[in-house]
Order: sequence, then C-alpha cells, then structure tokens
Amino acid sequence: MKRYTAIFFSCVLIVITMTGKAQEAHYKNNTAGQLELTLPGAAHLAELPLKCMQQEFPYKTGITFSDSSLVKNPREYHPAFYGCYDWHSSVHGHWMLVRLLKSFPGIPQAALIRTKLSENLTADNIRVEERIYLNKENKGFERIYGWSWLLQLQRELLTWKDPLGTTLSEHVQPLASRFSAAYISFLGKLVYPIRVGEHTNLAFGLSLAWDYAITARDIPLQNAIREAAMRFYAGDKNCPVAWEPGGYDFLSPCLEEADLMWRVMPPAQYQSWIQQFLPGLFTAHITGFSIAQVKDRTDGKLVHLDGLNLSRAWCLYGIARHAGKNQVAIRQLANQHLEAALPHVASGDYAGEHWLASFAVYALTTEMK
Repeated sequence: MKRYTAIFFSCVLIVITMTGKAQEAHYKNNTAGQLELTLPGAAHLAELPLKCMQQEFPYKTGITFSDSSLVKNPREYHPAFYGCYDWHSSVHGHWMLVRLLKSFPGIPQAALIRTKLSENLTADNIRVEERIYLNKENKGFERIYGWSWLLQLQRELLTWKDPLGTTLSEHVQPLASRFSAAYISFLGKLVYPIRVGEHTNLAFGLSLAWDYAITARDIPLQNAIREAAMRFYAGDKNCPVAWEPGGYDFLSPCLEEADLMWRVMPPAQYQSWIQQFLPGLFTAHITGFSIAQVKDRTDGKLVHLDGLNLSRAWCLYGIARHAGKNQVAIRQLANQHLEAALPHVASGDYAGEHWLASFAVYALTTEMK
C-alpha cells in the first residue's frame, strides 16, 4: 500500500511540476523585475480572441432601442465589433491581436490575425458602427470603457509600422475622432469623478484616452484630460484601500487613479502626491491589495476579480516606475497578482475567456515609460 501511495504522490508531483513549467513558459522576468510575455504565451493567449472575434452569439447588447429599426442581429449594426459577447470586449480583443502582431511578428497565427483584422476593420464597417452615435438615445453608447478601448486600438494601429496598420488606422480614425470630440464634451459637463471598479471608472478611461491623445498629437483631448484629472484627483489623499475590492470589481478605483496621475503630473509632484494618496505602498511591508479571490469562474460578474488581479498588476508596474520609492516591493506585489490570475485566463468558460486575455496581454506588455 505504501508503495502505491508513493507512486501516486510522485505522479501528482510530476503533473504539478509540468503544469508549472508550461505556465512559466508563457512569461518570464525581465531586467526591470516585471513579468513579460513570451512567444509561447502570446500564441496561447491569441487563441481566445481569435476564437470569438467573429462569433456572433451569445451577445450582450448595450444599445437603447428607440424604435424597431434596431431589432435585428447585432452584426448588422456592429459589423466590425460583433463578436466576443459584447462591443467593448470585441474592441479590446482587436487591440490585443494588433499588440501581439507588433510584439511577436513570428507568432504562429500571424496570417490568420491579419486576415480577421482586415475582414472586420473595413472602412464600410466602421461607417456603419458610427451610425449608432447619430441616434440621440445612443450618443453615450459604451461611454467610458468602450470609447477608451477604441482609442487604445487606434493608438496601436497608428504606431504599427506595417502597411496593414496604416490602412486599418485610416479606417478606424473617423470613429476615434468622434470619441475624442465626445470625450472633450463629456468631461466639460462632468461635475464629479466616477470612482467605481467596473466599466465606467473614469481614471482608467482617461489613462487609455491620454495615451491615444499623446500618440495622435490630439492637443485638445490632452488638455481636456489633464484639466479633468487635476480637478478631480490632485487633492486626493489616503485612498480607502480597505474598501477594495467590491464583489464585481475588475478595476481598482485607487490604483487606476494612481496610474493616471503619473501621466499628467510632473514627476516631482507625482512622487509627493502618490506617497500621500497611497501611503501603504511605502511602508516596510506593503499594506492593502491582497490577491482577489474567485469562487465561480462560470459567473460573468464574479470572474471580474480575475481581471482585477491583472489590472492591479499593470497599475502597480506604472506606479513603481514613477513613485521614486519602494519600487522593488511594488513590482513584486504586481507580479504576485499576475501569477495568481494568469493560470485562470483560459478557464474553459466563455464568461472569462471572451475578455481576460486582453487584460493579461496589457499587463504583460506594459510599456516602460
């Protein structure tokens, strides 16, 4: 009996070791102490949006039906972004595939990715996508989250030194320009910040929009974002990290704000601000931000917390690069969040698989800026 027990536990150990090595091959530690995506990891994650970007159902629409004209298949009014369950997940799935092509030109799925991007991001398809915004009931469709990811997609296309990138950026630019103007208008009317852990989190949206505005040299959008960020957040201190996370969160209100402000503040001002805003990050043992737990990955809301671990990681990387103190410990906390979430990105359930890969890629390809 002891012999069979020993054999059983040896087999278990081998399986665990092999699983760990397979997972480790998807990322590595870079010289800055951050986890970084590898080619095998990129190929693994690329399969998730490729599987769903042209899968029309199941689909969750966010439009308002003002009459019967939109009572039809979503693909008819979202011909570019009809897959991956909802509009914004489709958009950031496209963003992810462009990022992977740029980062890993030798990815095995390169030809397939290029084909699917070309089929979806046509000029005609983008013109149809724009029509939703001509309807007064849908002027705010996908505000703030979807707008921001579309701007991030356009930023990725604008910086892709490839003829396909040039063509697709020309196709997408009219929608990006529409969102830039809509953002400026919206921020001029917004009286209070939106501090939530889901789609409408303002700080997260402004971070993505800012990065687009810098790349596109969109000065009016830069000015609107900087003014709003300083108006809403510059005076903040002692963010209540003990209130996080909420049960449905995939964004951290405290960390998203901190990740935004290094973009718009001068370095010295940011270093002073962040140490007052998140003092727990600068103690001998960092307090707050324990790993979020998920008990049911088939539940579309509860699985948000896997996304929270991923988004916390990219925020912590950004904070570490700009905070001036405790950089190693903050990066280690980011790595812990990533290592907890990455094994569950491809969970086998559509509730998480239609979107989590984008978050993983965003965290694992964080730019050093």
